[in-house]
Amino acid sequence: MIEFVPLPLIDDFLLQYNIGQVLLFLFVLSVLAAIPLGSRKVLSLNAITFGLLFVVTPASMAPLPFKFLGIALLVVAPVLFVTARV
Repeated sequence: MIEFVPLPLIDDFLLQYNIGQVLLFLFVLSVLAAIPLGSRKVLSLNAITFGLLFVVTPASMAPLPFKFLGIALLVVAPVLFVTARV
């Protein structure tokens, strides 16, 4: 008996994107999820985490602009963390 397995459909969809685009999408989703909390510290810790992920991701998996985005996040996010109120 053959069962319908949607894995080939999901695989065909995901092959169109690289890991940098997926990380960027997850970063945007996590920022949107952190905004209702109203905490700049949570937002900055989120940005630091994704900045590290962008920088550590191998160059073969993500294009160079994503590395620059990670470096920018690693520069801006600590400033946001320090200036945030408790």
